[in-house]
Amino acid sequence: MKQPSHQVWIKFIILLLILLSYFVYLTYRYDFLTGGIASLITWSFFVLCTPIADAGFILDFPLRVLFGIRMVLSEIVVWLIAIIINIFSLGYFPEFYETTFVTQTMKIILTTPFPYWFVILLSGIGTFLSIRFGDELMDVLSHKDRLFYFRHHFKHEMILFVFFLLVLFGYYEIISTLGIRF
Repeated sequence: MKQPSHQVWIKFIILLLILLSYFVYLTYRYDFLTGGIASLITWSFFVLCTPIADAGFILDFPLRVLFGIRMVLSEIVVWLIAIIINIFSLGYFPEFYETTFVTQTMKIILTTPFPYWFVILLSGIGTFLSIRFGDELMDVLSHKDRLFYFRHHFKHEMILFVFFLLVLFGYYEIISTLGIRF
């Protein structure tokens, strides 16, 4: 397998440092338990409520590079972890959702199925499409592993085009009702 460029590693380290800095800030501002759980809720927000695999990248990429685990499989585990974090937090620590704007927004999304669960649905579609293409890019050395890409290239482009139309007209409208402006 081809080794990833230094630029990819630098991006990964920067993402990890941002996550750790956020955890340290929240722990300093509140306490260890509150800061830790609020950090996990924030991480889960970026997993479940953004249409790219940004938060999952912290786990997906190293697992792919080190162990060859396809990113789409590890992203499924990431989504399950994010869901479990929120079930546990809503059940035992609902007050921790009041710590930051992001955690407050996450609570609104989780507790208001219509229309806010569409944010999670659209984010899931976008995340798994981006992860699928990320796996394909990691497979560039072996053309037999890219057979799926070669067979479905046009379909992928059409799905992406339709998805981004949904994002432009759906995702933005739903998120903007939460007071988030881009």
